[in-house]
Amino acid sequence: MPTFAPAPRPGLPATARRRHLRGAPAARRERAAAASGEPADWADLREAGRAIGDDALRNLDVHLEELERAVTEAGGTVHWAADAAEARRIVTGLVRAAGATEVVKSASLAVREIGLDGALAGMGVTVRETALADLAVQLGEDEPSHLLSPAAHRDRAQIRELFRRGMPAAGPDLPDDPGALAAAARAHLREPFLRARVAITGANFLVAESGTAVVVESEGNARMCLTLPETLICVAGIDKVVPAWDDMEVFLQLLPRSSTGDRMTPYVSSWTGVTPGDGPRAFHLVLLDNGRTKALADEVGRAALRCIRCSACLNVCPVYERTGGRPYGPVYPGPIGAILTPQMRGVESAAAASLPYASTLCGACADVCPVKIDIPDVLVHLRGKVVESRRRRPVPTPELVLMRGLAWTMGDPRRYEAALRRGTRWARLLSRGGRIRRLPGLLGKWTEARDLPAPPAESFRAWWNRTRP
Repeated sequence: MPTFAPAPRPGLPATARRRHLRGAPAARRERAAAASGEPADWADLREAGRAIGDDALRNLDVHLEELERAVTEAGGTVHWAADAAEARRIVTGLVRAAGATEVVKSASLAVREIGLDGALAGMGVTVRETALADLAVQLGEDEPSHLLSPAAHRDRAQIRELFRRGMPAAGPDLPDDPGALAAAARAHLREPFLRARVAITGANFLVAESGTAVVVESEGNARMCLTLPETLICVAGIDKVVPAWDDMEVFLQLLPRSSTGDRMTPYVSSWTGVTPGDGPRAFHLVLLDNGRTKALADEVGRAALRCIRCSACLNVCPVYERTGGRPYGPVYPGPIGAILTPQMRGVESAAAASLPYASTLCGACADVCPVKIDIPDVLVHLRGKVVESRRRRPVPTPELVLMRGLAWTMGDPRRYEAALRRGTRWARLLSRGGRIRRLPGLLGKWTEARDLPAPPAESFRAWWNRTRP
């Protein structure tokens, strides 16, 4: 992955794509604002969500052990995955043991995070995306652009063309009406649902006291995955654990209003272990760490693990609205991705280290977060970690060399005054009409996007010394 600043540039000239990215989040933003304004106790609900999340994280080891015990007692099997590679090995092994050559999959960020589709394709297993937007992304061999609406960068006409090419049974006269597109997807997926022996899902929440996986959706495809196949594999991050069923009362109010602007979610499916004669014969829960424990150790950054993936922060972010999801990496776009990804992957790579700077720090994301994650505060904290990581390098970065030079210059009054006189002279030579439109070297990064006012011929310090003998 390139660093964030250059990553969106190839897509910026695509005005239609930018229009779609601007329109979809704006519509969700308005609906969410109206829905969250209805309950009189909305502020109390947000505070309750924050408190439950913090309690779950503080006692995560206890809740995870309780969850494993409850799942096992209900007839399920728990697998622990330290990283993405181990999670892939576990899931591919389970699919191979089931003798499946095809799996149905509901939308899951955790599954996308471990790169499971490529691993299954490498062993000859066909993966069927069952959510409409994910199906459009898969047919277009594209990358998702939004947490909840992966195909937000496409319009209905483009999705119709993808369906016409990828679903021959839909016919050449398929209209771009949403109802017709949904009906075409249902017809296309009906046979895979009926014949699939293995389903792979994520989980929005994992209830520790009962060992229950909770999936929240709006299409019903995840419920089909939960009930029809013989083997159900659920991949979920360890941060999805909530202590008790009573906690779901809070989250099932916060999530729909903040994400889609609905009072309640059309489908809330919960699954506990295995029930003879009803649903899958085998239930496997893969608990994924993949950097979450490292984030948990950070007293400031761990707040990001409270995230319930509502995407409210994306819908209000002025940076995401212009760049889309791709520059943030393959999994978590927007402000939450800018704080989650660097913590889970570390800030050693240039791409991850650039994400905390992908923000104006306007604070809109913190205002709408249903579990009160102070994203700007975490961004500033991570920027400090990036700077500290660069200090330890044997060869300092050009930026660090420049800042050290400025610190040395400004640490002595005589050096500072000499630099000020010479800098003013050169700056005025570079100015035209009172503005500096182009600076050399690293300083040119500033003037790529804005002009710099030319300094006055006499500094305040010089004026003061001249007029106050």
